[in-house]
Amino acid sequence: MKRAKVGAKAELTVDLARLAEIVEQFRGKQIVLYGDFVADEFQFGDISRVSREAPVLILKHRETQIVPGGGANATNNLAALGAKATPVAAVGDDASGKALAEYFKKLGVDCSGIVRVSGWKTPTKTRFLAGWAHTTAQQVLRVDREPDGPLPERAEQQLAMKLLAKLRGADAVAVSDYGFGSATPECVRAALKKIEKKIPLTLDARHGLTRYAGSGIVSATPNEAELEALHRSTIGKDVAELERCGRATLAQMKMDSLVVTRGRDGMALFEKEGKRVTHIPVHGSDQAVDVTGAGDTVLAAYTLALASGASALEAAHIANIAGGMVVMKRGTATISQIELLEAIRRESSGS
Repeated sequence: MKRAKVGAKAELTVDLARLAEIVEQFRGKQIVLYGDFVADEFQFGDISRVSREAPVLILKHRETQIVPGGGANATNNLAALGAKATPVAAVGDDASGKALAEYFKKLGVDCSGIVRVSGWKTPTKTRFLAGWAHTTAQQVLRVDREPDGPLPERAEQQLAMKLLAKLRGADAVAVSDYGFGSATPECVRAALKKIEKKIPLTLDARHGLTRYAGSGIVSATPNEAELEALHRSTIGKDVAELERCGRATLAQMKMDSLVVTRGRDGMALFEKEGKRVTHIPVHGSDQAVDVTGAGDTVLAAYTLALASGASALEAAHIANIAGGMVVMKRGTATISQIELLEAIRRESSGS
């Protein structure tokens, strides 16, 4: 039985065969993604010359791609991992909103929880990538287009009703709050009061993590920078400060566990039971190709693992492997169930 160490200081190990069994159970799990849909737009161009008007590159447009970002990327990852993803989110009646809705319809995802809001702008992040012929394009500029105001009250009410309806058949719920208004702690609290069964409820909140305290969240997956901002602190290589901030957040949020993603330094898992802290080294190379959307992959894999009966430690290890794999891909990417299983089996065989 092959086991993997999860940290230099940690005595805990995980059974890799058990991790594979958990991932095999991903298929068909019904996971509700409640949160902010974002359109990640990529504008690819070839460098033609330098402008005479200003010292800037002129790009000859080659192609435009719009792919799911934010909560939409988490939904995409859930589907790729074999889950029956059910998004509850708002999009505008614009081109970006239409592109996201069409993407998921073609993927066979249940889109009945997506609310199209007239006059509202779908959050869109446009990245301009430039390169010469036969070279890898590099990002030279990003332009963000965000809603001009909050969601209309009617749209909020529609989302609340759809969340409650989808929760009744769900195996778990992942909340992806990027601060654009689709997800609110009030709606989560209200919906959970009306369902009888207890299901895993996870959270990835870009801002205002602690607003969800006492809302039924069992675990959250902030990155280190978000934890620093929450505590007005600087962590860096200070493990003691990391553990102080992590323990304080876990206690304040009244959660069972907290996963802090740390880039090349891997993950830190904080558990309420036994006040345990486990440091998990980064999976694979610490030289990431592209970290875009990696947090969404972690949220998806972690939530699916919990829904499949994993402990917090097992779920964190699975999410760490998924996150380590997705940062080796360019752009906003996903990891499939097969890819994840193959990675776990390679690690189990030591190859």
